[in-house]
Amino acid sequence: MRARFTFALVLALLGQAALAQSEYLQTFVWRMDDDTFGGLSSMKLNSNGLVFTTLSDRGQGFEGSFMRDENGKISAVSVTDSARLKGVRDKYLNHFRSDVEGITAAPKGGFYASFEGWHRVWYYRKLTAKPVQLPRHSDFRDLQPNSSLEALASDAMGTIYTIPERSGKTDRPFPVYRFKAGKWDIPFSVPRRGRFLIAGADIGPDGRLYVLERDFWVLGGFSSRVRRFEIKGDTLENETEVMRSFAGKHDNLEGISVWRDATGLRMTLVSDDNFSRLQRTEIVEYRLPLEP
Repeated sequence: MRARFTFALVLALLGQAALAQSEYLQTFVWRMDDDTFGGLSSMKLNSNGLVFTTLSDRGQGFEGSFMRDENGKISAVSVTDSARLKGVRDKYLNHFRSDVEGITAAPKGGFYASFEGWHRVWYYRKLTAKPVQLPRHSDFRDLQPNSSLEALASDAMGTIYTIPERSGKTDRPFPVYRFKAGKWDIPFSVPRRGRFLIAGADIGPDGRLYVLERDFWVLGGFSSRVRRFEIKGDTLENETEVMRSFAGKHDNLEGISVWRDATGLRMTLVSDDNFSRLQRTEIVEYRLPLEP
C-alpha cells in the first residue's frame, strides 16, 4: 500500500508521466586536437550505432565511426571527414546563420539540420554540399533568438519534426512543428514538466519520439531527462520518462540518437561543451527499457 502511494505521488509530481528508467552504460570523453572541435549540439548514428555525423553550434560538421569493445562500449572515435557548412550561395555560413542545433537523417541520404539565429531547417546532401532550403513556418520569425529550433527528428516516411527550446511561458507546452507533403503544421505539443527545456529529439527504430531535455543548477551543473512518446496520427500518447540524471552527472547533453543492437534499444547522447575549458565533450550511452 505504501509503495503504491509513493509511486502515485511521483506520477503526480511528474504530471502523470509514466516511469521506465534506462540503464546507464558509459561516458566516453571525446577529445580532438583541432580548434574547430567542440560545441556539438546534435548527432545522428546509423542503424548499428557505429557511423556518426555530428554538427556544432558554429556550423562545423564531423563524420566518422566509433570503435567498440566486446561489450559494445565505445573505446575510440575515428573522424573521417570534417567541414564547415555552407549557405545557399556556396559560401560558408556567418556567425548569425551558423548555429546548428539539430540533425536528422534524410530518407534518400544526407541530412536535415535545424538552426537558431535565423530559424530554419535545411537539407544537405553531404557535409560539403550547398543546402536546399525548406519553407519556413510563419511562427519561425517570432521565435526567441537563442532558444528556437533546438530539436529535430524524422520518421521512416521522411516526415520531419522540430521543437523549439522554449515554449514562451512556463505553463505552455512546447509546440511540435511537422513538415509533411511540403507544408508545415503543428499537430501536437510536448507537455512542459518542471524547469526542463528542450535540447534534442529523435524517432527511434520503434517509431517513438524521444525528447531530450536539460536543466541547469548554478551550484550543481546540468541535469538531463529523456521522455518517450507514441505518435498516433495527430496526437502524442503514452508519455514515459525513460531517463533522468542528477545535476552534474553529465555535461550539457544536447544531441540524441536512438538505435537498436542485438539486445534491444540504445540511445547515444552527446554534450555541447560551449568551447569552454570548464566543460567537456561527452558521449553518453544508455540502454532503453524493454519495449512493451
